[in-house]
Amino acid sequence: MTASGITGLARGLRTFCGDVAEGFFEIMHNGFALVGLAVVFSVITLGTRPDLRQQGEERLTAWLTARQAAASGIKPEPGAIERATAANPGELPREQANVAYWIAKKYRVAPEPLAALVAEAYEVGRGNRLDPTLILAVMAVESSFNPFAQSAVGAQGLMQVMTEVHSDKYLHFGGQYAAFDPKTNLRVGVKVLQDCIARAGSIEGGLRYYVGAANLPSDGGYAEKVLAEYGRLSQVAKGRPLPVITPPKLRTATKQPAAPAAPPPAQEAAPQSVEIASLS
Repeated sequence: MTASGITGLARGLRTFCGDVAEGFFEIMHNGFALVGLAVVFSVITLGTRPDLRQQGEERLTAWLTARQAAASGIKPEPGAIERATAANPGELPREQANVAYWIAKKYRVAPEPLAALVAEAYEVGRGNRLDPTLILAVMAVESSFNPFAQSAVGAQGLMQVMTEVHSDKYLHFGGQYAAFDPKTNLRVGVKVLQDCIARAGSIEGGLRYYVGAANLPSDGGYAEKVLAEYGRLSQVAKGRPLPVITPPKLRTATKQPAAPAAPPPAQEAAPQSVEIASLS
């Protein structure tokens, strides 16, 4: 090949490489421009469509959660929080907050689940004409606020309800295993306690029925313990400071309550009020 041919070939190669490079940079430039336009369009779309933005955030959160779970070896379950029996005690009314913090300190229980139980006791107590601090006092003596407590004769949960005896009451909550749901056990226990008080005609007598000692010479001091704690909680609810003395592990009498009587008529509620007032 002659010198002029080699020179022409070199010139052609340079021209080809220059054209390729120019085309590459043009494509890159246009590509970045398209990406920029896509970003701007996406931002505008998300700004005008909150539903799309929420969906995007949920998918991104789910992806990040899955990555984090894969790294930690824990299977994610975001809905688990809905099963928790807990609340912020600072958001309760002052009276309920006083009770929740005092119980939590005395019985060495976290204040958050206590806050939920105290709020539930106040709501259920109002609906059943029972002092909520009496309900909490029964709970304290029965289980020391252990929702999984069980006695040797089958009393279960926070209020140590005889699950087999009162199985019909748990049908409304899906079955007997609901005895270990704190709020369900509280509601069923309150109904049983209300029936026992109606049968006995007084709080003290009702407590003897509740523990299964109505026909026994002694209830082992059960009613006395509950009434003493009831008095303390009533004072705490009113804002009166009381010393916190952590109790030893409490044991109740053998519980064999009879079938509850029918709820009392409205005019029989007066003796309850008198006894409640006398403890204030």
